[in-house]
Amino acid sequence: MGGQASAVEGVHVVVVGGGFGGIAAAQQLKSQGLSFTLIDMRDAFHHNVAALRASVQPGFARRTFIPYADTFGDSFVQGRVEQVDTNRQTVILEGGREILYSHLILCTGTDGAFPGKYNTVASYQTAIQAYDDFATQVQTADSVLVVGGGSTGVEMAAEIKTEYPEKKVVLIHSRIGLADPALLPSVRQEAKQVLLEKGVELLLGQKVPNLSELQLNVTRKNTVVTTDKGTTLTTDLIICCIGLKVNSAAYASSFSGCLADDGALKVNAHLQVEGFSNVFAVGDCANVNEPKMAYHAGLHAAVAVTNITNSLNDKELTSYRTGNITMLLAMGHNDGVGQFNGWKLPRCLVTFGKSRDLLLWKSWREMEQKQP
Repeated sequence: MGGQASAVEGVHVVVVGGGFGGIAAAQQLKSQGLSFTLIDMRDAFHHNVAALRASVQPGFARRTFIPYADTFGDSFVQGRVEQVDTNRQTVILEGGREILYSHLILCTGTDGAFPGKYNTVASYQTAIQAYDDFATQVQTADSVLVVGGGSTGVEMAAEIKTEYPEKKVVLIHSRIGLADPALLPSVRQEAKQVLLEKGVELLLGQKVPNLSELQLNVTRKNTVVTTDKGTTLTTDLIICCIGLKVNSAAYASSFSGCLADDGALKVNAHLQVEGFSNVFAVGDCANVNEPKMAYHAGLHAAVAVTNITNSLNDKELTSYRTGNITMLLAMGHNDGVGQFNGWKLPRCLVTFGKSRDLLLWKSWREMEQKQP
């Protein structure tokens, strides 16, 4: 089955998805001596909080991938989960391999367009090359169009304009307000202010209706783009920062009765999937009313693992409670906006706390490895 000998006979926890929630759960299981298997499509953890900087700084990407096996050894298995057989308590991988579980933690996260996401079966060397190749496309372009003004789009535009202030960068967004709607209005306004200060041009309240017909992530000089409002612009490179969706492929067929409209799993206060006392959902794939963030995934993982150990020891289960929103946006390496526990933070504090290093140190420390 993989994993180490369990301190509790018959217990084997399978963690599906090695994102922020997955590695947090795996580390806690490891520290408690519980047998577990962590499964992910890649062979390295992707610190995708730094994916956008890896898109503009050649060579940066190698710092954003941390090999699983160096941390978890034989408790890590690379593969794509195709199905969960809840009757046999078995996870079935592409190719037919089966892994039995006594408890299951689903941490499949969200999927979206590259470069914000890199969800594919691949080696981390392949992934690093993909980011370095993308950075070359950004270097080659004289003008860039970023489609989508949520948090990812805002950070993407800021990263490009910070690294290449001479490039023309246009951000188009279907709404008037930028960044995550869960943020304080004053923080969202400050994000807009930072972009304008950096020289990013904003086209708000407009869409690119034929986005699917346009070539993305490849420099094509003087590509003409027309918005739904008739605005025409010429650009060399188009980057899509919209379309984020819950990555439900691994579990949708097995838990069809427990799915929310967006594909997330309905959970109770203990983060147990509805109808299953031994199955937990963590992070973006849990139907919890809060922004999809790495920070929250770590909190979910702690609750899930605690409840597994509590259930084994006949103790009362702990509950997860949402709190005031904490969210930091890196606006390039030299600026940032955000809020902590519902309070707006000074830009210099966000810059110092997140923007300079994008919290890479934290993931390398959690994975017990040394950053290159």
